[in-house]
Amino acid sequence: MLSTEALLVLASVAGLASGLGQQPIVSFQQCNGCVDFSNPRIVVDANDFYGVQRAAGDLAVDFGRVTGRNASFLNGTAPGSYLPPGSNNSVVLQPGPYSNGTSNSTGSATIVVGTLGSGGMVDSLVNSGALDVSQINGTWEAFQTQLIKSNMSSTPTLVIAGSDRRGSIYGIYDISEQIGVSPFYYWADVPTRRQDKIYMLPTPKIQPTPSIKYRGIFINDECPDLTGWVNANFPMGEYGPGYNHDFWELVFEMTLRLRGNYLWPTTWNSMFYVDDLLDPVVADQWGIVMGTSHTEPMTRQTKEQQLFLDGPWDWSMNEQNVIDFFNQGANRSKTYDTLYTMGMRGNGDAASPTLNSTSLQQIIETQQDILRNTFPDRSSLLDTPQMWCLYSEVGTYYQQGLQVPPEVTILWSDDNFGNARRLPLGDEVGRPSGSGLYYHVDFVGPARDYKWINTVNMPKTWQQLSAAYQRDAQQIWILNVGHLKGYEEPIQMFMDMAYNVSQFQEPTTVQPWLQTWATQQFGSDAAEGTADILFRYSQLAGRRKFESLDQNVYSPSNYNELDNVTAEWTQLVNDATAIYQTLPAAQQTTFWETILFQATAASNLHNLYRAVALNNLYAVERRSSTNAWAQQALNYFANDHNLLVQWDNLLGGKWAHLMDQTHIGYTYWQQPMRNTMPGLQYVQIPEESLAGPMGVSVEASNASVPGDDQYHTLSSQTLTLPPLDPYMPAPANRWIDVYSRGNTDFSWNVTSNATWITASMTEGSIPAPGGNETGDTRIYVSIPDWSAVPAGSSMVQMNFSLSTGDYGTQYGPPVVMVPVNNTAAPSDFSGFVESDAYLAFEAEHTTEPMTNSSSANLITIPGFGRTLSGVQIANATAPVQVPPDAPKMSYTFHSFTAPKNNTANVTVYMGAAQNTDTNNPMKYAIAVDSESPQIIQPVPTTMLGVFAPNWNNMVINAILTNTTSHSVMPGTHTLNLWPLNPGLVVEKIVMDLGGVRQSYLGPPESVRV
Repeated sequence: MLSTEALLVLASVAGLASGLGQQPIVSFQQCNGCVDFSNPRIVVDANDFYGVQRAAGDLAVDFGRVTGRNASFLNGTAPGSYLPPGSNNSVVLQPGPYSNGTSNSTGSATIVVGTLGSGGMVDSLVNSGALDVSQINGTWEAFQTQLIKSNMSSTPTLVIAGSDRRGSIYGIYDISEQIGVSPFYYWADVPTRRQDKIYMLPTPKIQPTPSIKYRGIFINDECPDLTGWVNANFPMGEYGPGYNHDFWELVFEMTLRLRGNYLWPTTWNSMFYVDDLLDPVVADQWGIVMGTSHTEPMTRQTKEQQLFLDGPWDWSMNEQNVIDFFNQGANRSKTYDTLYTMGMRGNGDAASPTLNSTSLQQIIETQQDILRNTFPDRSSLLDTPQMWCLYSEVGTYYQQGLQVPPEVTILWSDDNFGNARRLPLGDEVGRPSGSGLYYHVDFVGPARDYKWINTVNMPKTWQQLSAAYQRDAQQIWILNVGHLKGYEEPIQMFMDMAYNVSQFQEPTTVQPWLQTWATQQFGSDAAEGTADILFRYSQLAGRRKFESLDQNVYSPSNYNELDNVTAEWTQLVNDATAIYQTLPAAQQTTFWETILFQATAASNLHNLYRAVALNNLYAVERRSSTNAWAQQALNYFANDHNLLVQWDNLLGGKWAHLMDQTHIGYTYWQQPMRNTMPGLQYVQIPEESLAGPMGVSVEASNASVPGDDQYHTLSSQTLTLPPLDPYMPAPANRWIDVYSRGNTDFSWNVTSNATWITASMTEGSIPAPGGNETGDTRIYVSIPDWSAVPAGSSMVQMNFSLSTGDYGTQYGPPVVMVPVNNTAAPSDFSGFVESDAYLAFEAEHTTEPMTNSSSANLITIPGFGRTLSGVQIANATAPVQVPPDAPKMSYTFHSFTAPKNNTANVTVYMGAAQNTDTNNPMKYAIAVDSESPQIIQPVPTTMLGVFAPNWNNMVINAILTNTTSHSVMPGTHTLNLWPLNPGLVVEKIVMDLGGVRQSYLGPPESVRV
């Protein structure tokens, strides 16, 4: 199977088309052996499955989207007639608008579609020897596409043969995608690029069984966004919002075009089997396997439990009525393709106070008895798909001894924040019904909701899904997609991995996958730049869920962190806007929906919190600009609403309400009922500071001089900058702010007692406060020529003076002291060098090549985590490693500072994770030089279903940290780190020699020489 990188190269060949990550079979230019299929007729036997006929009709329309002329469609006009449970009248599914009702249409070529065993034309071709289907016959959801010569048609013939109905459907949609119709043509308004000619390549394509048997999405947390949109676009139902079959058809088609087959329907204010009797009928006939969420057993949804159950949802008090309720669910769904959710939880996605492992065992046995009675003709319960999600407290029952029957798939869950809690071990591997994974890109609940816009780190998703597959969670993958809109990229990558995980073997596949995705939506000219935008967005957004942001997250004073983070977002928006402006108008709409809106909204939110942070800080410093920053914050707050208005007006209001979600002003885990502005502060502009009109502040301090505050020595007019030294990370300077604390203009001047130190400004004027302009001046202090600086440590004094000489009644001119450390590493040294009493290493930047063991090797995952990348053991099934023979990461460094008690604290930053192997929890070993390695377990062992004490901080901060102490004297040393278990991903290492200051991302990486 070709890799994603190889397929990207093929797709870039002029004229060659390709579905996302799929073997190309379509070209838009003539080539050797290619056949013109620009004007085909599509032939489907009337006896084939309704879903196959319907999808073939979609293909006919898709040809029209590309060429301007729909393909002819033959024999696909037979409607399906069904009697839903509880209905007295037959319900007829009408053929789609693609059916032309003629049987003698002609085209330049013929596409024959058929499911093996349906008795149609494909079977005739097989029986005549014209088509060999031995590689797909009898397999699950496979298909074969092949040009043949047939006496059944006078025109060139392309056969799409499916091993079963969904195999046929996927074969059809594979052609649709390759001729240029995106799976998101409706949901993201992706325009189809017109082509004059469409050619089929002569190479046969055999698509085997998908990697994951059941692959799907869970539309959840649908209020307010999706339900608001549904209410505006579909008629209300008897019991509430109009989640009718017209709505679900839009979801079903997208799911099938993405090669999915499984769906959990909306759960909170809807009832799939009740709101519209056609809902399950349409799902089944389109080819969708229906399930229900982990808290809704036997196809009975939460709202049904509240409306239709006689008595409470409580097994201990209402057993017989609950059994009858389960029976009704099994009976009404027995004619449909259903994967039954088993077990039971409490009301509304919560633990039940009356259930325990014993009663749950009884419930499962009762549910299986119901299924035996419902399907008496099935020889085994293995023929009736069943799933039990070990979510939350159910996992605890399982660890306490609850037995999952072999016919029931164990669905493991993540921790709601993208970290798998457990994966198969021991005899859980190779179970008859297998295992699966329930994964989130949206969530409601503690530690905090996240359901506004996409915050998925896609390399992290790759890492988690790869581990799940390697550990044998291969039966079910289900993705909680929240309100659906805005998650196009993570949804499609999830589906693509589930369909063919072999294309995602390497950690570098995310970037080329994004480029292929961008090519599909926007064309090859914009693909590389768009992929870069998406990759950067993935890392920036993954640093912290937007709902967990506030003005206190990023430091405004240390490491330029706040400014750097907001600058990254601003640059991302600028780069995305530049691409947007090069696109045709139709593609601009899609680009804005899927990329630019989210980047702009996220950037605006970061700038809002930056403005609030500076307003709050500057109020402490009594700056006159405090009020201007308050106004800037209010402007960003207003712009947040303006973006929503722009969204709601897009395409005449097509997607109005789908971004209604509140996201500003969280006070606990649940969403605020209204966006609320963070607290702002104001200074009294007409009144001047007691210390005169000028204020001076420095990097890494909240203090202000002249004058008094709690941040510097009382009555002192002196502040001290962090040190300058030759090994400072870029930009290799320090800053000083000069600003107004009064209401008049003034001029200032600064001098120093060292000729070799440079200030970016030595004099200037500060205007009287007014309008939205801050008037503040930032001076950058640096040393351009270190050869002119005396060796060793020295102190430079910078004296500030005010033109009016007004420092209040009791204060004097401000002074800033600049420590200077002109130190030098040995001339033959190679490695990292201390600056500012710390060292920091990005994990992938080892000073020696990473070493592997006989049973494990290390890989780097680009874009993983908060700053650069992550390093982990490649194979998720590798055995536990033992130092010093374990895979090793080494960092040689030179230090100048003797830390307190000669003890340095080393903090390892790791990707948030859970102990998926409870017998062998994640550990790493760490040592400096020849000291004995310390073995560290960063996530404490807990019962399944119980979070470790550090879980809340870990998921909110999107990082797992642990700190160890080591003896370090000034000189050259090597820090060694050994990852000992799969699943532990190292992002960054920071050694504190006494100088590390507070920040969210940690200090910048040290200079390497």
